[in-house]
Amino acid sequence: MGIMGAMSTKTELQDDLKKAMKANDKLSKRTLRMALAAIQLAKVEKRGVLDENAILTILQKEVKVRREAIDEARQADRPDLEAEAEAEIEVLEEYLPQPMTEEELEELAQHVIDEVGAASPREMGQVMKVLVPRLQGRATGQEASQVVRKLLQQ
Repeated sequence: MGIMGAMSTKTELQDDLKKAMKANDKLSKRTLRMALAAIQLAKVEKRGVLDENAILTILQKEVKVRREAIDEARQADRPDLEAEAEAEIEVLEEYLPQPMTEEELEELAQHVIDEVGAASPREMGQVMKVLVPRLQGRATGQEASQVVRKLLQQ
């Protein structure tokens, strides 16, 4: 991810799609097309430009969908589909920032809790509103809410 901001990940995806097409890399081609379609759909729904965070969130959702597909493939005893979803996740994860460690997430959450002055789980919404944009795709909202809830209950 470059310093160019909102366009960088999407541009990188588009450039890599062109490379995958030239190399006839069916896996990357299919995965990148689906990711770009999801980004385009979100852009149309929002009727505007998506920032870098929005794009990373879409990519995380794409990974989550494939993790669910892996569970379903296992239940259906379809190792072929399971392997396909795992391979697609590997392609997508190249575009996501390194996940935060639990310590980093707790530290950031505690900082926001102090900043907002939250003292009880009732103020969780205020904390999340400030925290989520700062995650920059390095942790999911679900992970963040679990940490915030834990910290506010102490």
